[in-house]
Amino acid sequence: MIQSFFIEHSYLIGLVSFALGLLGMPIIIRVAKAKGFVVRPNKRMSHTGEVPNVGGLNICFSFMLTYMLFEFNQMSQSQFFLIGLFAIMSVGFIDDVLVLTPMAKLFGETLAGLALIGFADLRITHLHGLFGITEIGIIPSYLVSLLILIAIINAVNLIDGIDGLASGLGILYCLFFATYFGLVGDKSWSILGICMIGALAVFFIYNVFGHREKIFMGDSGSLLLGYLLTAFVFHFCEINAYHEVPEALHMNAAPAVAICVLTVPIFDTIRVSLTRLKQHRSPFQPDKNHIHHLLLRTGLNHIQTTCVLLSVSIVFIGLAILGRNWNMWALLIADFGLATALTMVLWRIINKKLAN
Repeated sequence: MIQSFFIEHSYLIGLVSFALGLLGMPIIIRVAKAKGFVVRPNKRMSHTGEVPNVGGLNICFSFMLTYMLFEFNQMSQSQFFLIGLFAIMSVGFIDDVLVLTPMAKLFGETLAGLALIGFADLRITHLHGLFGITEIGIIPSYLVSLLILIAIINAVNLIDGIDGLASGLGILYCLFFATYFGLVGDKSWSILGICMIGALAVFFIYNVFGHREKIFMGDSGSLLLGYLLTAFVFHFCEINAYHEVPEALHMNAAPAVAICVLTVPIFDTIRVSLTRLKQHRSPFQPDKNHIHHLLLRTGLNHIQTTCVLLSVSIVFIGLAILGRNWNMWALLIADFGLATALTMVLWRIINKKLAN
C-alpha cells in the first residue's frame, strides 16, 4: 500500500533517496578522512586542505538502496544493469584511491559496459535512418553501443572539474529523462532517474556549500553518473526507434535529441581532444582548457561558472525539444553550430580581458 502510494507519487521517491543520502554522507566523509581517501591541494585544484574524493560512494548507495526499496519486483530484469552500475563505481573508486593508467581505466569501463550491453541486453539496435541505416546486426550493435558508452562515461568524467558542475548537470539530465519516461508511462525508468536526482542533490549541497564537510564526487561518482546516463540514452533511443511510446510523444530524431541534451560534456570533450591532438599531445593528457576553465578565466567563480553552464544546458535541452522531429542532421548541425558560436564568443571575451 505504502509502496504503491510512493510509486504513484514518484517525486516522493526522490525525497527518500535524498534522506538516505543525508544520513550516509557524514559517515562517508568521516571514513574517507580516517582512511586517507582525500585530495590534497595541487596546481590543478583551487581548494584548500584535504578534501574527501569518494562522494560517488554515497551517491551509489543511496541511489541503489532507494531503487531496490521501491522497485524490488523489477530486480530480475535489472540485476545485470545494477551489477554493471556497481562495477563501474568500483572502477572509479579504485582510480580515486590508486590512480589507474588510462588504459587500465578503459579496460575497467569496458568490462562494466559488457554487463549493460551483453548481459542486461541494453544497447543500440537501430540507427533511426542515420546514413540510411535502420536496424543493425548484433556485432555492430555491440561495437556501436560500447563506443557510445565509453564516450559518454568519459565526457561526464572530464566535465567534473569544478564545484557542482557534474552533479548539477546530472540532476538536469536525469530530470529530463525521468520526466520523459514518466510521460510515456515507463515508470521503472522514470524512478531510476528520480532516485539519482535525490542522491545527486545531497552531494551537490555538500560539494558546493560544504566547508569543513566538503567532498568531491571523484571518479566513483562521475563514472557512475556517465554509466546511468548512457543507459538512459540507449533506452530513450530504442523506445523511439520502435515506436513504443504514444505518438504525440514520439521523437523522430531521438539520437540527435540525446546528443543535444548532453551537449555540454560531449562538445567539450570533442573540442578539448581535437585541441590536444592538434598540439601533438595525448588526448588523455590533463590540462586547463575545458569549458569550465575558460569561464573561470573571465573572472567568474566556481558557482557562477556552474550556473552559466547549467543555464546553457537548459537552452540546449530546449533546442532538443524544439527539434525533436526535425531531420536528424539538421538538429545536429544546429546543436554543434550553436555550441561552436558560443565557444567563439567566450574566446573573444577571454582575449579581450587578456588585452586589457
